[in-house]
Formats: sequence, structure tokens, C-alpha cells
Amino acid sequence: MLATYLTENKQRFLDELFDLIRIPSVSADSKFKDDVRRAAEFVRDRLSDAGLDNAELIDTAGHPIVFAQKIIDPSKPTVLVYGHYDVQPADPYELWDTPPFEPTIRNERIYARGACDDKGQFYMHIKALEAMLATGNLPCNVKVMIEGEEEVGSDHLGDFVTANRQKLAADVILISDTSIISNDVPSVESGLRGLSYVEVEVTGPNRDLHSGVYGGGVDNPINVLCQMIASLKDADGRITIPGFYDPVVDLTDAERAELAKAPFDLDEYKRDLGIGDVFGEAGFSTNERTSIRPTLDVNGIWGGYTGEGAKTVLPSKASAKISMRLVPNQTPDEITALFAAHFESIAPASVTVKVKPHHGGFPYVTPTDSIEFEAASRAFEEAWGKKPIPTRGGGSIPIVALFEKELGIKSILMGFGLDADALHSPNESYGLFNFYKGIETIPYFYKHYTALKTTGEAVDS
Repeated sequence: MLATYLTENKQRFLDELFDLIRIPSVSADSKFKDDVRRAAEFVRDRLSDAGLDNAELIDTAGHPIVFAQKIIDPSKPTVLVYGHYDVQPADPYELWDTPPFEPTIRNERIYARGACDDKGQFYMHIKALEAMLATGNLPCNVKVMIEGEEEVGSDHLGDFVTANRQKLAADVILISDTSIISNDVPSVESGLRGLSYVEVEVTGPNRDLHSGVYGGGVDNPINVLCQMIASLKDADGRITIPGFYDPVVDLTDAERAELAKAPFDLDEYKRDLGIGDVFGEAGFSTNERTSIRPTLDVNGIWGGYTGEGAKTVLPSKASAKISMRLVPNQTPDEITALFAAHFESIAPASVTVKVKPHHGGFPYVTPTDSIEFEAASRAFEEAWGKKPIPTRGGGSIPIVALFEKELGIKSILMGFGLDADALHSPNESYGLFNFYKGIETIPYFYKHYTALKTTGEAVDS
């Protein structure tokens, strides 16, 4: 019995996840390069242990891709599982209550970098596949591709996908790198926002200056940068870059009403974040602002002296990193070009400006009336006893749109995290309930998808 196997192996599943989390696979920092590869090797070995065939590491110009498969019958449908073993930097370490790469359980939650994003979530799939194979319950073919560069833009995965269409040929892509509304209200995300990520540099004088000697006579690049950034949004929270909204197609009233069915408590939202009020584009709810509307935010800003004590310096340079989340019909290249042209145009003659694009990704929407989405919905309903609500995700998974373009198949965003999991932040966490419930739910997707794909009929729960 599948359920018995899951129960008997719960602790081992968790122990293995902890071993994976302890590997600091930070893809953005070259000093962790060996650890990133070590994490890839760990994932390869666990896929092999789970019973999948041809588990391998595939080198790229960046970090390696892990691939494995189990073809039980070429005539049956094939599910391609995607995830990523790389994680965000844990800095600043001093803000963690416990060491970021030593997983700790508190209040039935796993606290560690990567606990949810995405080690805890993709590892559910490996354990679900192990359980299905061990009990003879895998109803279709499966391929697994876990990459190590998602947190830095998946630059080399695109080349791999394009060059390996046959190797990756499947009928649907299954991804757990998103969230549900709550543990009481399951949901399936039907879309993601895209991304344009840039770095800007403002340069004034040719060297740092004494602020007493030159202050008041020479423009300060930090002041200029702050003024330029502040001008990128108006008082109503609307982005002021000319042409920025031109491609955006507003949702219909009916579509907005469907999304509004997701329960949301604004007071609890503010309490959880420790803020007195929310802010965003006028005319839209908080949930709409974080899912169906584009955004522009400063992710980091620096310049001048930031060490201990005082240094009266007028800096030569100031810099910032800025991300823009995009919605359907906005493309990262076009938005990046619009941003660069506008940012350069608003710079005063006292400074020069450089805009350096980093990475981006296309927005993505999957239809809620498809066989794939219906299979995910039925899987949640069988495991949770409740029909999930369709939602739109505010984050980005840059490679998803490329999957559809190159492989011609849809992705199902079947995540199990929560917004409160503090992704990318100190004290990231993942609920034990969510980890185990995900492993329980995933086999139901395979069951319902195989039935709907092969016969067009649902199977009894």
C-alpha cells in the first residue's frame, strides 16, 4: 500500500531532506561552486536510489543539470518533473535565529535556507516517485530534471532544453516551486509573472570628495540616484516609464471576480508583516497588485561609506539593483530597453548613468480548463478533501515560458509552500505538514492525469 509506505518512511524522508539542505548550494556566489556540484551529486544519487533509471549529471557552462527517467510503457503519457537544487544566498547570517544551513524544527516547521525554495518542494517529488515505484503504483512514464541555476536566471538551462528536445519529450511539466493559499485552503497557480532585473550605476565626480570642501557645489550621486528612483513611481503607485503599460491587457471583471474568491484577511496580512498599511497601484486589491499587475522595486542600493562610525565623504558612485515583475504580453527584453532609455533620459547633466541587464523571464499563464489543470485539481481534492482555488502567482520561474516554446507542452504549478515561508529572507521555513502532504498529494496527480490523458475519464477517488 502506498499510504503505508509513506508512513513507514516518513523519518527517513525528512533525514534525507536535511542532508540535502545542509549542502550550501548558493549558485550566485562562486565560493560555493563545489557545494553546488555536491548538491547535484546528492540529487542524482537519491533519484537512482528511488528507482529511476539513467540518473546522471549533465555539465553546462554553469552549474550541472540532474536528469533521470522511468519509462514503464512508451505508449503511456510522460510527466516531466522540474525543480532546482540551488538556493538564494543566506546573507545576512546574523538575522537568522538558527544557522541557515543547519535545518532546525520549531513549531512543526523546518527552518533553513532552501527548506521550501526549492529543496523541500522538489524533494517531495523524488520521495513520491520512490513510493510509487516501490509499491507498483506509478501509472505512467516520468522524467526528472533538476537544475542548479534557477536563482540566477537559468541562463544555461535554456540552451540545454533547446538541444535536448527529444530527451525531454513529455506530455506535461510538473513543478512545485509555488505556494498554496493556506493549509486549510489549497490552490493551484494558473500563472506567473515575468521578470526584468537590472543594475544601475550613477557616477558623479572622478573620485570620492570631502563633503565639507565640495558639499553644496557638486551633485551627490547617492542623492541623484534616490531622486531618480523615487520618480519611477507616482503617488498612485503607477510606474512612470513611458510605454511600460502599453502591452498590458487588463483582466475582465469576471476574471478578477474569480481571483477574488481566494480568502484574504488584510488585517492579518499587515500583522504578519508588521506594517501599518499596504501600498500599491491605485484601483487594485492587494492580491491583484501582487499577482496580475506589473511592479518595479529596488532590491538593493549602495554607495559612499557604510562602515562603523563617520566618514564625511561625497561619493563618486552610487548603485542599485532593480527588479520589475511583468504580466502577460510584457517581454523582458522590451521592458529592460524601456527602463534603460527612460533612466538615462532622466539623469541630470551632473552625472553619468550605466544600466546593466542581469536576467529576465517571460510571464506565463496556463488554462484552467485543461486536462493537466483538472488532474492537479482532482489530486488536491482527493488528498485534502477540498477543491483547490485557481490563483495567479506573483513570483517568476523564468524557464517555464521557454519550456512551452521549445517543448510545446504546458506546465502545472502544483506548489505546497505558504507566503509566510519567508522565501529569499532570513529564517526561511517549510511546514512539516506541507512536506508530507505534498508527498501524499503528488501520486494522485499521476493517477488522475494518466486516466484523463488516456481515456478522457476521471478515476474514482
